Amino acid sequence: MTILHYFLCFAIYSFIGWAYESAFYTIQQRRFVNSGFLTTCFCPIYGIGALLIILILRRIENPVLLFFAGMLLCSALEYSVSWLLEKLFHQRWWDYTGWPLNVNGRICIIAAAAFGFMAVLLVKYIEPITTDFVWGLNPTVVYFASFSLMAVMLADLIVNVKYMDKLKEKLWYIEKQAEMFAAKEDGIIRRIRDTLNM
Repeated sequence: MTILHYFLCFAIYSFIGWAYESAFYTIQQRRFVNSGFLTTCFCPIYGIGALLIILILRRIENPVLLFFAGMLLCSALEYSVSWLLEKLFHQRWWDYTGWPLNVNGRICIIAAAAFGFMAVLLVKYIEPITTDFVWGLNPTVVYFASFSLMAVMLADLIVNVKYMDKLKEKLWYIEKQAEMFAAKEDGIIRRIRDTLNM
């Protein structure tokens, strides 16, 4: 595959990640959430994660081993990107505080398990279909689509970094989620305390 083919795969996986995450938060918050750092319908961390899984883990045939390898690889990526974004922009772009078995609110066991499951789906089913589709495109379409998507993502990135203060308003759902889990955690602790006092 050429670099442009890889970029198109990256864009496809970034879109799939955006759709998955936006759907999750939309259901959770009961209103539409456009998730991710960019304003357009791409979450680059998913594109990067998918390409890493394909390049590093594709040869693992055992689904169970692939599941756990995917968990570890994606959790390492998620933790690193969370730390980097917070250092660069002084803002959390996701927060698992209150989730079971979380590490500094950056990663947690539930998200890790979801990534492990997606790694198996990606390697066994999604990647072969995506690769066949991208390779089947006319070279002119590959060039046009690649450079068009690059321009869109780059412009989106520049605008978001320039207007970072306004972009922070987009992350209202992160605070709402933290409040939801804090309330659930308080409720569980309260029920345990009431049970023990009986």
